[in-house]
Amino acid sequence: MGWRAGLLALILPLLVVSPAGAEEGQLLPTRFGAGVGYGLTYDPTNDIDFALVSAVALFDYDRVWPHRAPQALRFKVEGSAGLAMAPGTRAMASANMLALYFLEPWATSSCRPYVEAGIGLVYTDFRVEGQGLRINFNPQAGLGLEIEGDDGSTWFAALRGHHVSNAELHRENRGINSVFLQLGRYF
Repeated sequence: MGWRAGLLALILPLLVVSPAGAEEGQLLPTRFGAGVGYGLTYDPTNDIDFALVSAVALFDYDRVWPHRAPQALRFKVEGSAGLAMAPGTRAMASANMLALYFLEPWATSSCRPYVEAGIGLVYTDFRVEGQGLRINFNPQAGLGLEIEGDDGSTWFAALRGHHVSNAELHRENRGINSVFLQLGRYF
C-alpha cells in the first residue's frame, strides 16, 4: 500500500456529506463497548494468528466532524491490545478510527447491518521478512451486524479485511494481510 492510498483512507470518511444529517440538538448519544477478536493472516504467510481485546466508542458522525452527514453514518474509535502467535507469542496493540454506515434498508427490529472502513496505527512485537518497522498503518474495511438482545443489550459482530503496512515510510514495506472477526457488546 502506497502512502497516497493511506492518506486517501484517512481523508475519505471526511468527504462524505449529505443534507440528510441530524439537525442541531438531535445528535445520537455516544455508545461505549468492548469486544474480542481473532485474526488469521493469508499474506505473506498463513501461519500468524492474533487475538485482540478492544474498547470501542461509537459517536454520531456530526458530533465529531463539523459538517452534515447522512443520519446512518457513525464515527468509531477503537483501541485494541493482544497477542500474536507468529512463531511464538508476541505483543500487538492498535488504535483505529473508522466510519461506520448502517444499511438501514436491510435492518430489522433486532438486527442492523453495517459497513465500516478506516485506518489507524498498529504496533507488532514481530516483523515478517521485509516488513521494516514495528509501528505501521492499519487500514481496515468490513461488514458488521448489531444485534438487539431480548434484555435490551446490544451486541455486535464484524468481519474485516485487516492490513499492516508502513506506507513506504521505510525502504522495506512488506505488508501483512489478514481476515479479522470481532464480537462485542455495547454498554
